[in-house]
Amino acid sequence: MHPSEVLFQGNRQPLLLPACDHYAGSEKLMRKSIALQQELGPLFDITLDCEDGASAGNEEAHARLVAQLVNSAENQFNRIGARVHDVHSPWFAQDVELICDAAARLAYIVLPKVHSVDEVARAIKLIETHAARAGRKDLPVHVLIETHGALHDVYAIAALPQVQCLSFGIMDFVSSHYGAIPGSAMRTPGQFTHPLVVRAKLDIAAACHAHGKVPSHNVTTDIKDTAVAANDAQRAAAEFGYTRMWSIHPNQIKPIIKTFTPRLSEVNEAAAILHEAAAAQWGPIAQNGRLHDRASYRYYWTVLQRAKLAGLSLPESVAPLFNGPSPDQPQEAN
Repeated sequence: MHPSEVLFQGNRQPLLLPACDHYAGSEKLMRKSIALQQELGPLFDITLDCEDGASAGNEEAHARLVAQLVNSAENQFNRIGARVHDVHSPWFAQDVELICDAAARLAYIVLPKVHSVDEVARAIKLIETHAARAGRKDLPVHVLIETHGALHDVYAIAALPQVQCLSFGIMDFVSSHYGAIPGSAMRTPGQFTHPLVVRAKLDIAAACHAHGKVPSHNVTTDIKDTAVAANDAQRAAAEFGYTRMWSIHPNQIKPIIKTFTPRLSEVNEAAAILHEAAAAQWGPIAQNGRLHDRASYRYYWTVLQRAKLAGLSLPESVAPLFNGPSPDQPQEAN
């Protein structure tokens, strides 16, 4: 019996995605990012950007390029998604139609600047219509939470079955307060201390965890010092419960992945506990003077899954636990 069936008792296992979501908007940067993914493997996702990260004035050709790259042989792992224009843009419907031509190999579509759960639901309906024409059902949708309305509806948005991930758009969120939040709150340390920004981050993370979805932390704008991105990732994970983070420069990818990857000591501990738990038919065990049961097993099982997703070699003792696909985990997240 797969651990997910035992530990989650028929409930859907929380989704897991690669810890880094790398955004690229120009053709040069898109191709460079895809080449890096080929080198490192599917340890990070790539989001090809049709919105803020792309130049204006060539929208149709850009969307066609995104679809072409997703459908190309260079997309070796099917872990490339796309951010389309916002639902109020004259380019939104065209983006969806053109990019969904590649829906069979598209990892997800990102919706920016939504203002309500109803807007998300309508956008999903359009996405599903075009994706179905390309033979894809249930194309995952990621939603940027960066407006007052989206934050107000964040639990309802996270509850939508098609929504896989919520990302915090910190710059648009701060800007939407028109000076009431200082610009310093867009970056460290202000982003982790300003009460309104902290509230938004916590609400997004809580909504995701309540519905088994993935919370993705906002971008680090400092692209010269990779230690800043690593520090932001560490605080996002340890203090705010985020399991994924944006990257906007290739040099940020490895530090983000490393920060979100479980430590080797924690992986070994999880492996020892779960190996013994499986031998005990998932009943309670005592290890090193501490009691463990299915409540803690769920935590340690997630540790092992995150480590595997990050490319770590797991102890041989837990290899049998990974035999066969999880009944709850989507294949595109593996």
